[in-house]
Amino acid sequence: MRIRYFCLIVLITVIVTSVFSLEAPLLNKRVNDFAGMISEKTEQQMTQMLYDLEVTDGTQIVVLTIESLEGEPLEDFSLRVAEKNGIGQKENDNGALLLVSEDDRKIRIEVGYGLEGVLTDLLSGRIIDNEITPLFQQNNYDEGFLAGVNAMIGAVRGEYTTESSSQSGRGFLSRYSNLMFIPFIFLFGIFRFASLLMIGRRRRGIIPMILFGGGLNRSSRSGFSSGGGFSGGGGGFGGGGASGGW
Repeated sequence: MRIRYFCLIVLITVIVTSVFSLEAPLLNKRVNDFAGMISEKTEQQMTQMLYDLEVTDGTQIVVLTIESLEGEPLEDFSLRVAEKNGIGQKENDNGALLLVSEDDRKIRIEVGYGLEGVLTDLLSGRIIDNEITPLFQQNNYDEGFLAGVNAMIGAVRGEYTTESSSQSGRGFLSRYSNLMFIPFIFLFGIFRFASLLMIGRRRRGIIPMILFGGGLNRSSRSGFSSGGGFSGGGGGFGGGGASGGW
Protein backbone atom coordinates (compact mmCIF):
# COMPACT_ATOMS: atom_id res chain seq x y z
CA MET A 1 0.00 0.00 0.00
CA ARG A 2 2.81 2.41 0.89
CA ILE A 3 4.53 1.67 -2.42
CA ARG A 4 1.33 2.54 -4.28
CA TYR A 5 1.04 5.85 -2.41
CA PHE A 6 4.67 6.63 -3.12
CA CYS A 7 4.26 5.89 -6.86
CA LEU A 8 1.13 8.03 -6.95
CA ILE A 9 2.96 10.96 -5.32
CA VAL A 10 5.85 10.66 -7.79
CA LEU A 11 3.41 10.53 -10.71
CA ILE A 12 1.53 13.61 -9.47
CA THR A 13 4.82 15.47 -8.96
CA VAL A 14 5.98 14.68 -12.49
CA ILE A 15 2.66 15.79 -13.97
CA VAL A 16 2.54 19.03 -11.99
CA THR A 17 6.17 19.83 -12.83
CA SER A 18 5.65 19.22 -16.53
CA VAL A 19 2.47 21.31 -16.59
CA PHE A 20 3.84 24.32 -14.75
CA SER A 21 7.38 24.32 -16.15
CA LEU A 22 8.26 27.23 -18.41
CA GLU A 23 7.99 26.00 -21.97
CA ALA A 24 11.23 26.01 -23.93
CA PRO A 25 10.67 28.05 -27.12
CA LEU A 26 11.37 26.77 -30.60
CA LEU A 27 14.07 29.01 -32.05
CA ASN A 28 14.16 29.90 -35.74
CA LYS A 29 16.82 32.63 -35.67
CA ARG A 30 20.35 32.94 -34.37
CA VAL A 31 19.35 35.96 -32.28
CA ASN A 32 15.96 35.53 -30.58
CA ASP A 33 15.21 38.71 -28.65
CA PHE A 34 11.90 37.88 -26.98
CA ALA A 35 12.57 40.41 -24.20
CA GLY A 36 13.30 43.30 -26.57
CA MET A 37 16.73 44.03 -25.10
CA ILE A 38 18.68 44.31 -28.37
CA SER A 39 18.46 47.02 -31.01
CA GLU A 40 17.68 46.00 -34.58
CA LYS A 41 21.12 47.09 -35.79
CA THR A 42 22.93 45.03 -33.17
CA GLU A 43 20.69 42.03 -33.79
CA GLN A 44 21.54 42.12 -37.49
CA GLN A 45 25.24 42.48 -36.72
CA MET A 46 25.27 39.51 -34.36
CA THR A 47 23.19 37.42 -36.75
CA GLN A 48 25.77 37.96 -39.49
CA MET A 49 28.65 37.18 -37.13
CA LEU A 50 27.04 33.92 -35.99
CA TYR A 51 26.12 32.94 -39.53
CA ASP A 52 29.71 33.51 -40.67
CA LEU A 53 30.96 31.38 -37.77
CA GLU A 54 28.62 28.56 -38.74
CA VAL A 55 29.74 28.66 -42.37
CA THR A 56 33.47 28.78 -41.65
CA ASP A 57 33.72 26.67 -38.49
CA GLY A 58 30.50 24.64 -38.42
CA THR A 59 29.82 25.86 -34.88
CA GLN A 60 26.34 27.09 -33.98
CA ILE A 61 25.93 29.77 -31.32
CA VAL A 62 22.43 31.07 -30.57
CA VAL A 63 21.34 34.07 -28.50
CA LEU A 64 18.06 34.05 -26.57
CA THR A 65 16.52 36.71 -24.34
CA ILE A 66 13.35 36.17 -22.31
CA GLU A 67 11.43 38.47 -20.01
CA SER A 68 11.30 36.12 -17.02
CA LEU A 69 12.12 32.60 -15.92
CA GLU A 70 8.86 32.57 -13.93
CA GLY A 71 10.55 30.81 -11.05
CA GLU A 72 12.20 28.19 -13.25
CA PRO A 73 15.85 27.37 -12.42
CA LEU A 74 18.08 29.08 -14.99
CA GLU A 75 20.24 26.02 -15.66
CA ASP A 76 17.26 23.68 -16.17
CA PHE A 77 15.53 26.01 -18.60
CA SER A 78 18.71 26.74 -20.54
CA LEU A 79 19.47 23.05 -20.97
CA ARG A 80 15.92 22.33 -22.13
CA VAL A 81 16.12 25.12 -24.73
CA ALA A 82 19.46 23.88 -26.08
CA GLU A 83 18.30 20.26 -26.27
CA LYS A 84 14.90 21.05 -27.78
CA ASN A 85 16.46 23.06 -30.58
CA GLY A 86 19.40 20.71 -31.15
CA ILE A 87 21.92 23.54 -31.38
CA GLY A 88 25.10 22.36 -33.08
CA GLN A 89 25.88 19.48 -35.43
CA LYS A 90 24.78 16.05 -34.26
CA GLU A 91 28.10 14.41 -35.08
CA ASN A 92 30.16 17.13 -33.35
CA ASP A 93 27.84 18.51 -30.61
CA ASN A 94 29.38 21.91 -31.37
CA GLY A 95 26.61 24.22 -30.20
CA ALA A 96 26.30 26.90 -27.53
CA LEU A 97 23.51 29.09 -26.17
CA LEU A 98 23.73 32.55 -24.65
CA LEU A 99 20.58 33.01 -22.56
CA VAL A 100 19.58 36.22 -20.74
CA SER A 101 16.52 36.66 -18.52
CA GLU A 102 15.79 40.38 -18.23
CA ASP A 103 13.56 40.50 -15.12
CA ASP A 104 15.68 37.98 -13.23
CA ARG A 105 18.88 39.74 -14.35
CA LYS A 106 20.49 36.38 -15.00
CA ILE A 107 22.88 35.19 -17.71
CA ARG A 108 23.71 31.65 -18.79
CA ILE A 109 26.12 30.21 -21.35
CA GLU A 110 25.14 26.62 -22.18
CA VAL A 111 27.86 24.62 -23.91
CA GLY A 112 27.53 21.49 -26.04
CA TYR A 113 29.67 18.41 -25.44
CA GLY A 114 31.93 19.12 -28.39
CA LEU A 115 32.85 22.65 -27.24
CA GLU A 116 33.52 21.91 -23.58
CA GLY A 117 37.24 21.65 -24.29
CA VAL A 118 37.51 25.19 -25.67
CA LEU A 119 34.52 27.01 -24.20
CA THR A 120 35.15 25.64 -20.73
CA ASP A 121 33.09 26.31 -17.61
CA LEU A 122 35.84 28.61 -16.35
CA LEU A 123 36.06 30.54 -19.60
CA SER A 124 32.28 30.78 -19.90
CA GLY A 125 32.16 32.27 -16.41
CA ARG A 126 34.83 34.81 -17.27
CA ILE A 127 32.99 35.84 -20.42
CA ILE A 128 29.91 36.52 -18.32
CA ASP A 129 31.78 38.26 -15.49
CA ASN A 130 34.36 40.20 -17.50
CA GLU A 131 32.70 40.94 -20.83
CA ILE A 132 28.91 40.98 -20.40
CA THR A 133 28.09 41.88 -16.80
CA PRO A 134 30.01 45.21 -16.55
CA LEU A 135 28.21 46.55 -19.63
CA PHE A 136 24.82 45.25 -18.52
CA GLN A 137 25.31 47.02 -15.19
CA GLN A 138 25.60 50.26 -17.18
CA ASN A 139 22.39 49.37 -19.06
CA ASN A 140 24.51 49.10 -22.20
CA TYR A 141 22.90 45.91 -23.45
CA ASP A 142 23.88 46.17 -27.10
CA GLU A 143 27.60 46.33 -26.36
CA GLY A 144 27.23 43.69 -23.66
CA PHE A 145 25.72 41.21 -26.09
CA LEU A 146 28.31 42.07 -28.74
CA ALA A 147 31.15 41.64 -26.26
CA GLY A 148 29.76 38.30 -25.10
CA VAL A 149 29.21 36.93 -28.59
CA ASN A 150 32.65 38.14 -29.73
CA ALA A 151 34.28 36.43 -26.77
CA MET A 152 32.37 33.18 -27.35
CA ILE A 153 33.42 33.17 -31.00
CA GLY A 154 36.99 33.94 -29.93
CA ALA A 155 36.94 31.06 -27.45
CA VAL A 156 35.74 28.62 -30.10
CA ARG A 157 38.56 29.73 -32.40
CA GLY A 158 41.19 29.67 -29.67
CA GLU A 159 41.61 33.46 -29.65
CA TYR A 160 39.96 34.09 -26.28
CA THR A 161 41.66 32.11 -23.53
CA THR A 162 41.96 32.19 -19.76
CA GLU A 163 45.00 34.43 -20.16
CA SER A 164 43.34 36.97 -22.45
CA SER A 165 40.16 36.92 -20.36
CA SER A 166 41.99 38.27 -17.32
CA GLN A 167 41.13 41.77 -18.57
CA SER A 168 37.78 43.06 -17.35
CA GLY A 169 35.04 44.93 -19.15
CA ARG A 170 35.43 45.36 -22.91
CA GLY A 171 38.97 43.97 -23.18
CA PHE A 172 38.41 41.46 -25.95
CA LEU A 173 35.87 43.53 -27.87
CA SER A 174 38.01 46.67 -27.84
CA ARG A 175 41.10 44.81 -29.06
CA TYR A 176 39.27 43.42 -32.08
CA SER A 177 36.77 46.21 -32.78
CA ASN A 178 38.97 47.93 -35.37
CA LEU A 179 39.67 44.66 -37.16
CA MET A 180 35.95 43.97 -37.45
CA PHE A 181 35.53 46.77 -39.97
CA ILE A 182 38.13 45.42 -42.43
CA PRO A 183 35.84 42.79 -44.06
CA PHE A 184 33.05 45.36 -44.46
CA ILE A 185 35.39 47.83 -46.18
CA PHE A 186 36.65 45.08 -48.46
CA LEU A 187 33.11 43.98 -49.38
CA PHE A 188 32.05 47.58 -50.00
CA GLY A 189 34.91 47.99 -52.46
CA ILE A 190 33.93 44.82 -54.32
CA PHE A 191 30.29 45.79 -54.65
CA ARG A 192 31.19 49.33 -55.66
CA PHE A 193 33.48 48.04 -58.40
CA ALA A 194 30.82 45.60 -59.60
CA SER A 195 28.18 48.32 -59.73
CA LEU A 196 30.37 50.60 -61.84
CA LEU A 197 31.24 47.70 -64.11
CA MET A 198 27.60 46.83 -64.71
CA ILE A 199 26.57 50.43 -65.28
CA GLY A 200 29.39 51.01 -67.74
CA ARG A 201 28.86 47.92 -69.84
CA ARG A 202 25.05 47.72 -69.58
CA ARG A 203 25.12 43.98 -69.85
CA ARG A 204 25.42 40.83 -67.73
CA GLY A 205 28.95 39.58 -67.77
CA ILE A 206 30.71 36.77 -66.02
CA ILE A 207 32.65 39.10 -63.72
CA PRO A 208 29.57 40.86 -62.25
CA MET A 209 27.88 37.47 -61.84
CA ILE A 210 30.81 36.14 -59.84
CA LEU A 211 31.17 39.31 -57.80
CA PHE A 212 27.48 39.29 -56.89
CA GLY A 213 27.52 35.57 -56.22
CA GLY A 214 25.22 34.55 -59.07
CA GLY A 215 24.77 30.80 -59.19
CA LEU A 216 27.13 30.29 -56.23
CA ASN A 217 24.91 30.19 -53.17
CA ARG A 218 27.40 29.48 -50.42
CA SER A 219 24.83 28.62 -47.77
CA SER A 220 22.89 26.18 -49.98
CA ARG A 221 26.05 24.36 -51.08
CA SER A 222 27.28 23.90 -47.53
CA GLY A 223 23.90 22.88 -46.14
CA PHE A 224 23.51 25.88 -43.84
CA SER A 225 20.45 28.07 -43.61
CA SER A 226 20.49 31.72 -44.64
CA GLY A 227 21.84 34.50 -42.45
CA GLY A 228 18.42 35.21 -40.94
CA GLY A 229 17.08 31.68 -40.52
CA PHE A 230 18.28 28.99 -38.16
CA SER A 231 17.88 25.25 -37.88
CA GLY A 232 19.60 23.14 -35.25
CA GLY A 233 21.51 20.06 -36.31
CA GLY A 234 20.80 17.82 -33.34
CA GLY A 235 23.74 18.75 -31.09
CA GLY A 236 23.92 17.26 -27.59
CA PHE A 237 24.31 19.02 -24.23
CA GLY A 238 25.23 17.83 -20.77
CA GLY A 239 24.93 20.91 -18.58
CA GLY A 240 28.35 22.40 -19.29
CA GLY A 241 28.77 26.16 -19.12
CA ALA A 242 28.35 28.87 -16.52
CA SER A 243 25.80 31.24 -15.01
CA GLY A 244 25.92 34.80 -13.70
CA GLY A 245 23.96 37.99 -13.33
CA TRP A 246 24.10 41.77 -13.14
